[in-house]
Amino acid sequence: MSKQEFIEKLRVKLSNLPQKEVDDRIAFYSEMIDDKIEDGILEEDAVKSIGDVDDITSQIITEIPLSKIVKEKLKINRKLEFWEIALMILCAPILISVIVGLFVVIFSIYISLWSVVVSLWAGFVSLCVGAVYGILVGGALMIFGDTFVNFVIFSLGILAAGLAIFLYFGCKYTTKGMVYITKKLIYLIKIAFAKKEATNA
Repeated sequence: MSKQEFIEKLRVKLSNLPQKEVDDRIAFYSEMIDDKIEDGILEEDAVKSIGDVDDITSQIITEIPLSKIVKEKLKINRKLEFWEIALMILCAPILISVIVGLFVVIFSIYISLWSVVVSLWAGFVSLCVGAVYGILVGGALMIFGDTFVNFVIFSLGILAAGLAIFLYFGCKYTTKGMVYITKKLIYLIKIAFAKKEATNA
């Protein structure tokens, strides 16, 4: 693939992104290819070393904020007809209600999932506090007081410490999973806005 073909293909794939972002990325990759050619690499090899256009497109979409992509997608590039404006005014209450309702449902699900993570971490902290109390207080009182009751407290402290260790790993992987799911959802939303035309190209 020549440099020109690569640049054109990349420009088509990025067609729904903000124009400034597209121009900046095209300039960046164009300069990168030119630098490789200046270093004595053949044009086709220089283009091949940059990577696959689809992979580069995905990386660029991931890096650009969602707000910029949505703003570009919703921007109207032509003058609206009278009937279009009238239709927008008439449909606005329904559309706004649907959009707000959809946003609230998605946000509620998202918050519910993160509340599970927060609850797990709260359980972990509670077990840690119980472990410290049981081991320190139970151990100290075992020396000076009723040994059986304090031995039970000490044993429960050890048990809480063991459970806290297991729960820590559960909390850690659950949090990582939620962060991954969050990034993936944002990426899919970006793809829905930014690659609609690109898939037809």
